[in-house]
Amino acid sequence: MHNIFYHQQRVNSSLRQLGYNVQYDLTSLISPPDHTLYRCRVIYDENALEIDYIPYSKRVVQRLQLVEADELDYALKYADRKELDTLFLQKGTADDILIVQNGQITDTSIANIAFFDGITWLTPKYPLLHGTTRARLLDEEKIIESEISVDDLAKFKHFALLNAMIGFDEIKNGIISPIKGDADVI
Repeated sequence: MHNIFYHQQRVNSSLRQLGYNVQYDLTSLISPPDHTLYRCRVIYDENALEIDYIPYSKRVVQRLQLVEADELDYALKYADRKELDTLFLQKGTADDILIVQNGQITDTSIANIAFFDGITWLTPKYPLLHGTTRARLLDEEKIIESEISVDDLAKFKHFALLNAMIGFDEIKNGIISPIKGDADVI
């Protein structure tokens, strides 16, 4: 299990934010059925907990399509991803979307993101979701939070996707397509 400490922190924080007076110990509850690579989905509320193991295969991402979603709220990791799925349909020929809120870069549909300026890896200060890999890399000072606007994208050399399944996946020749069909940004 990767980042279990950070996953436990997020579960505890989510339960508190939702006003639930319950705690779940992920370390004692999660036990994959075999040595296959699985994505573990834990769905919980104050009365129940459900754990699913889904065989994992990595999505290859080289091209991102900018999409605007000023009203999207995904501060907690919800089982209902309808809004994200609807945004994902706007990807066109890209592999995934890069979500923009009020002119600021947030996340892709499946991961947090970081950008390399030639010296430092910067991650959006206001992500949709405070992911566990992002939290770990911030604690390790491998990435730094920064406000990143759409206009800032042209300054970066390349980007990396961050999530529990892929860790820090650097995309050196990735392309980010603009919202209005202008020239590629990265």
